[in-house]
Amino acid sequence: MTKPTPDPANDVPQPGRRALMIGAVGASAIVSIRPALAQTQVSLATCQIQVPDPGRAGSHVAADGSLVAPGTPGAFPASPTPFKGEDIKRALNGGQLPGTTGEQSRAYTNYIRRLQSGTSGFTCFASLQMPRG
Repeated sequence: MTKPTPDPANDVPQPGRRALMIGAVGASAIVSIRPALAQTQVSLATCQIQVPDPGRAGSHVAADGSLVAPGTPGAFPASPTPFKGEDIKRALNGGQLPGTTGEQSRAYTNYIRRLQSGTSGFTCFASLQMPRG
C-alpha cells in the first residue's frame, strides 16, 4: 500500500483562514483591555505616591523635582503623608496638591513626573497617564 502524495496546495495557509485567526486574536485583545481600563480607574482612586519615596525620605525636593540634601536653598522637605492618585492627577493638570503651597506643589509634581520604572510610586504615576475611555 502506498501513501498518498502530499498536495502542496493544501499545505499553504489560505488567506481566509489566516484572516479569521488574526480577527480572533484581535477580538480577544479588545476583550482583555476593557477590564484593564476598569482596574486602572479603581487604582486611580486607591494609589498613592510618597514624595520622596520611602527609600530617600531624608532628601528634600528641589523646584525642578530633583532630590537634594536637606538645607539646600529653595528645596522642600518630604511630604508628611502620601498623595492620593486623584489629587496627583488634579495637580498634574494645573491644580495644587493638598496641604502644600503653590511652589511646593510644583516641586512635588515635578518629582512625580521624574519617577522611573522601579521607583516607588511609578506604577501609580503610570496609571495616571492612561487615557480614560
